[in-house]
Amino acid sequence: MLAGMARLLVVKATSGADSPERCSQAFTVASTAVASGLDVSFWLTGESAWFALPGRAAEFELPHAAPLPDLLDALLTAGKVTLCTQCAARRGIGPDDVVPGIRIAGAAVFVEEIMSEGAQALVY
Repeated sequence: MLAGMARLLVVKATSGADSPERCSQAFTVASTAVASGLDVSFWLTGESAWFALPGRAAEFELPHAAPLPDLLDALLTAGKVTLCTQCAARRGIGPDDVVPGIRIAGAAVFVEEIMSEGAQALVY
């Protein structure tokens, strides 16, 4: 990699309260990357889609894990957070329902991001 080239880390969270450790790992890795100064795109898919709603991250509990609202705030502040279009539709979540700063986009945008030069994708 040439100096000065930005690399994008794309992290897709596919689980929520149904698999709390996997969910927490996705949020933790993405927020650690953003805190390290990396360009991060974080995707809420499957059961993690619920965390796009105000207050839902605060309901998540996992012993010895960083609080999800703090991690989400870090991602919204320094990264990009996207809610999957189909996942949102299946749960009756619309653009006016989500936390400010979260966009709703679909597979075409995800593919565009992961195929961009120097991108690295992780799916949890």
